[in-house]
Amino acid sequence: MKDRIRTDIAHNARVWNYWLGGKDNYPVDRAVGEQVTGFYPSIGEVARADRAFLGRVVTYLAAEEGVRQFLDIGTGLPTADNTHEVAQRSAPDARIVYVDNDPIVLTHARALLTSAPEGVTEYVDADAHDPREIVASAGKTLDFSRPVAVMMLGILNFVLDTDEARSIVRTLMDAVPSGSLLVLTHPTLEPELGGEGNEAAMAFWNENATPPITARSRAEFTSFFEGLDLLEPGIVSCSRWRNDSAGAPVVAQFGAVGRKP
Repeated sequence: MKDRIRTDIAHNARVWNYWLGGKDNYPVDRAVGEQVTGFYPSIGEVARADRAFLGRVVTYLAAEEGVRQFLDIGTGLPTADNTHEVAQRSAPDARIVYVDNDPIVLTHARALLTSAPEGVTEYVDADAHDPREIVASAGKTLDFSRPVAVMMLGILNFVLDTDEARSIVRTLMDAVPSGSLLVLTHPTLEPELGGEGNEAAMAFWNENATPPITARSRAEFTSFFEGLDLLEPGIVSCSRWRNDSAGAPVVAQFGAVGRKP
């Protein structure tokens, strides 16, 4: 596993951890994180908004929609209010499978992502590019005859080919039954969300960090929900999805939830 840990190049999970105020990162991650912030000063706000979106979505799905199974792909490094903690606050019997393929994430997750006694938390070491492997591994913990919330927050932006990204989503949603939900966030360059500054930041990232990243338009993001019914309020800045806080800043990160009919 040590051979897979690169400390000489910034990695998304660790830089994201830095933007969230965590300590599980290296000097190279902090340096790149600061450089990206210089290009795009609101990136820390985006990271925090994405995390807050996770909390609102999981609370809503567990408490209001009765969801008891969550497949969280692209987990990232554990911080406060991880998916299982939020879900099991409302539903102690919730079952959560986390998926990531970063060795540092793996080490931290297995140490920290512990379940409530009534529920189950499991961690799968797999790549988002291999949805069939994810389904096969997650099926050892989740019951795919019952609804599952498939969560991919800020992960499809690392699948550079949009057709491949759509195929990944289709494979995952084909594996889950009617009533299951798809939860996505994704960065954008669209000016309506203030995304123009993202372009230079992403270009710098792709030259200096890993994995490479891409933004997508509203139309491209919408295409991931083909065949699904969008929950209100539809496709919005993730900071505005079912957020009762007055004056929540708009961030250049789409957020939406769709239900499989």
